[in-house]
Amino acid sequence: MVLDSLGGSLRGALKKIASASRIDKQVVDEAVREIQRALLQADVNVKLVMNLSNRIRDRALSEKPAPGMNPREHVINIVYQELLNLVGKSSPVSLERQTVMLVGLQGSGKTTTAAKLATFFQRKGLRSAVVCADTFRAGAYDQLKALCEKQGVFFYGEKGNPDAPAVARKGLEAAKKYDVAIVDTAGRHALEDDLIQEMMDIDAVVHADHKLLVMDAALGQQASEQAKAFDRAVGITGVIITKLDGTAKGGGAMSAVAETNSSVAFIGVGETPSDLERFEADRFISRLLGMGDIKTLIERAQETKMEEEVDVEALIRGKFTLKDMCKQMEAINKMGPLKQIMQMLPLGGMGLDISDQEYQVTKDRLDKYRVIMSSMTEAELEDPKIITASRIKRISRGSGTQPELVRELLKSHKAMQKALKGMRGMNKKGMKRMMKQFGPMMGGGM
Repeated sequence: MVLDSLGGSLRGALKKIASASRIDKQVVDEAVREIQRALLQADVNVKLVMNLSNRIRDRALSEKPAPGMNPREHVINIVYQELLNLVGKSSPVSLERQTVMLVGLQGSGKTTTAAKLATFFQRKGLRSAVVCADTFRAGAYDQLKALCEKQGVFFYGEKGNPDAPAVARKGLEAAKKYDVAIVDTAGRHALEDDLIQEMMDIDAVVHADHKLLVMDAALGQQASEQAKAFDRAVGITGVIITKLDGTAKGGGAMSAVAETNSSVAFIGVGETPSDLERFEADRFISRLLGMGDIKTLIERAQETKMEEEVDVEALIRGKFTLKDMCKQMEAINKMGPLKQIMQMLPLGGMGLDISDQEYQVTKDRLDKYRVIMSSMTEAELEDPKIITASRIKRISRGSGTQPELVRELLKSHKAMQKALKGMRGMNKKGMKRMMKQFGPMMGGGM
């Protein structure tokens, strides 16, 4: 994943700056060379990389640190700012009534993105509808219909009708009562004249508020020409970069966005319907550099209604049972893959790199905790103090785990309970805010 490969390389460069006894030309040059290497390996355009490198070097060696900032922090901040400039601003996508048209080549992930985008808007409280105007690819209708039905999204399509503009027109008519209408168009293996003409014909019918180009992260340097051609045809208003979870690249697509003066609207970071994220440059670069992404984490918590998973009144009274702990863990599970959640936490910033194996160990441990708690009685879940040595043996046998793991779970619960008791003076509103913002960290820290 680009956050793993590119992020790891960039964090390595920043660690050299952070650990340097003093900032001089040699330290800056070494860090810049590592940043260059990382970006070029991620397929970022050479010209863009060189421009960025020169700006970092010039600013690091000539600008004075801001008041209260030491030279190391100053250079790291310059790198952060220049990377922000590289990826550009996010495409404005408002949460209001609108029509969205998706375009792109075949194989870019356009059809699955249509369903993910509809799910995104529904999570935000807007009613979504998807129109299948892809009448070229066999199976597009069935695939999109199945994805929409699974997510409870209104779907319109006409299987066997080759007239894409007519299908789009009738689909928008059928979707009138919905807040957001997403029109999925056909792709081809290359930018052929008939594809361009069909997109223009659909565009003339749809009058979309947003025309988003769906682009595969692994496309590489040819992404730039592709983006320019689609922009000339229909005037794209933003880009969705897909499959960022499955490639160490992604730089080619980012380069294309920069070179066409467009902007990224969303990024695809996984296979599930919730794995389409609103792109915001500061959040993306923060995660890339290991600084966390608390804003996205809070949004995830709000969308999964995490604060409703526990009895806030009971917490205020200082009561935190194993049942509450289990609900917290389930809420975290709903927020998405553990690896994504942990990447949103500023876990030591640049100084901490967690391997895939370590992520898996943590996930396995949490899974075992859930199994252990499912082997407990209602009374034990409500009052862990009654769990004696003989009960630990019984729970261990019932869950197929070692007694040591049961004791470890009880110890984790006790630590969390102690932390919550220190917040007894907090009112209900403050406690709810704490549960939304820090619930994931409490659960992830077991």
